[in-house]
Amino acid sequence: MSESKYLGVTPPISLNPSSAEEEAISLELLATLEAEGQFESADESRNREVVLGKIDKLVKEFVYKASLKHRMSESLARSCGGKIFAFGSFRLGVHNTGADIDTLCVAPSHVTREDFFTIMVELLKGRSEVDELTPVPNAYVPVIKMRFGGVEIDLTFASLQQPTIPDELELLDTAILRNLDEFSIRSVNGSRVTDEILRLVPNVTSFRLALRCIKLWAKRRAIYSNSMGFFGGVAWAMLVARICQLYPNACAGSIVAGFFRIYVKWPWPRPVTLKTIEQGTMHLRVWNTQIYPADRAHKMPIITPAYPSMCATHNVSMSTKRIIESEFKRGEDTTTKILQGEAKWTELFEKSDFFRRYKYYLQVNAKSTDVESHNLLHGFVESRLRQYIIKLESTGMFVVSHPYVKSYDHEYACKSDEDLERFLQGQLPTTPIAADTPDQTTAVDKESEIKQDDDGSPATGTEKKAHVSAFYIGLMLVKDIGRGPDGRRRLDISGLTHDFIGLVKGWETWNNECMAISISFLRQSQLPDEVFEGLSRDPVSSTLKNNSAKSKKKRERSKEDDSSALDKSAKKAKTAMAVVPSTSGVAAVAAEPAAKTDDVEKEKGAEDVPKPSAAIGFTAIAAPVPPPPKQAGI
Repeated sequence: MSESKYLGVTPPISLNPSSAEEEAISLELLATLEAEGQFESADESRNREVVLGKIDKLVKEFVYKASLKHRMSESLARSCGGKIFAFGSFRLGVHNTGADIDTLCVAPSHVTREDFFTIMVELLKGRSEVDELTPVPNAYVPVIKMRFGGVEIDLTFASLQQPTIPDELELLDTAILRNLDEFSIRSVNGSRVTDEILRLVPNVTSFRLALRCIKLWAKRRAIYSNSMGFFGGVAWAMLVARICQLYPNACAGSIVAGFFRIYVKWPWPRPVTLKTIEQGTMHLRVWNTQIYPADRAHKMPIITPAYPSMCATHNVSMSTKRIIESEFKRGEDTTTKILQGEAKWTELFEKSDFFRRYKYYLQVNAKSTDVESHNLLHGFVESRLRQYIIKLESTGMFVVSHPYVKSYDHEYACKSDEDLERFLQGQLPTTPIAADTPDQTTAVDKESEIKQDDDGSPATGTEKKAHVSAFYIGLMLVKDIGRGPDGRRRLDISGLTHDFIGLVKGWETWNNECMAISISFLRQSQLPDEVFEGLSRDPVSSTLKNNSAKSKKKRERSKEDDSSALDKSAKKAKTAMAVVPSTSGVAAVAAEPAAKTDDVEKEKGAEDVPKPSAAIGFTAIAAPVPPPPKQAGI
């Protein structure tokens, strides 16, 4: 590559090839990724191809049925075609064992999105290979999520302005965007962006290996989720592609090291772009901070290369930005040690310490009494949780409000309608269904196994399944939380919590008969064992803290800590946190009901908050009904 011709918006930083030592480190990276199961087997690859073939046939059947609905003749309906396009990690060639496939269903102009979320959903329900079917029509990019033949599938939809969709159709021509609605443009651009990324990297082999590394790192560090305010797959791909442009002759190991070295110092909100932003001639909305105030609000903009260019990271909040930046710093420190021979690649991939990092957490529980409703509710809560995070940030009470990127899902067996009612009110049944119980039936099949009386209702005495998904938000408190007349800190987020509950219950699909939502305030010691996955529960220091201030406070409190150590141990042993059920959806946490007020007030407060020797406690989320036991605060 000559210096006068290059890929990207700036010339490369270096055209030098990697050294022998760097090549050796890249081979170690490859071996580590193989050991981590990041490459699927030949059988799995064949199964993916079979699944995609079946979905393509199903798409053609969907277009046929939709065409008949719109009063076309049989022969004309059959000629309308339909096609799927794979994009994302599968199209980039960086998918691993168990990864999902992003797919796009393309239909002719007379087939509507409403058809997609009715006719297509019904066709999928009739397939024995499909389970975990979750339509999400109100998402930023409307999608049907499902498991098809054991493969996770995200299926989006676009209706092009042409009467038929032939098998040879390609999406590279910008003209196909003409007269499309914004949802179709977003959907089509998923495929177009993937193809543009591959076109804009100088060395696809190095790009793919480096991207596999970054994807595994981001998932292990729990910062891989667009919906939760972190970066999604396409954003990570564009970040890696930009480093490949800056070091076009570097091997994968060098690109990974350069990735952290560049982005730990990146001057956000300067955007990351792979090419000059194209303005186009169709008057479509293109990302532009000079024109659109909303674009100026993006905190870590990464701009897609296909017209019309959009920000792939618009969901990033102040909290998730801080978390991502702290992980960039950790990645830079670790890769520097790897290049110096002082660390192994496995250290980069250590799991996140999210559940050991904070003293306080919010637990958002989405509950349903049938699997189909629960899949819908889970998807909706996940897509709206970011709005709750933003509200928390706006209070000024938190340094960070850190969402975890996945939920913990469980089924419970209820023996009666009364058990189901108590479940929705907040009382979990005593019989959880083990998640690892071998079972070859799908979730929908399991629901249908419940015996019925002659009138079609569940038979008396049979077990009914209830579903719970718990989402977690870690909280780091600011130094100067307001205090009440008694001198204790006050943490009142009940108003914005009720607003979020109202948002969920105002959803058009909400059903009071089979859905419930609650939010609980927990200490780190009260988190369930499952979130630690067999690892230590011991808290760790957050990299977001002011370490010098922390050390000073530790010295100031040393005498007090020594004198109260035995008292604290005794209290911790008898602590029994109880979540008070609430039909309103807001759960209050009753702290140490057996302890006296003075004992509770001796507890130290949140991290980074100076603590006098006198009592400090919290007033947490208050539940309007039923009243909680008398408490001194949390």
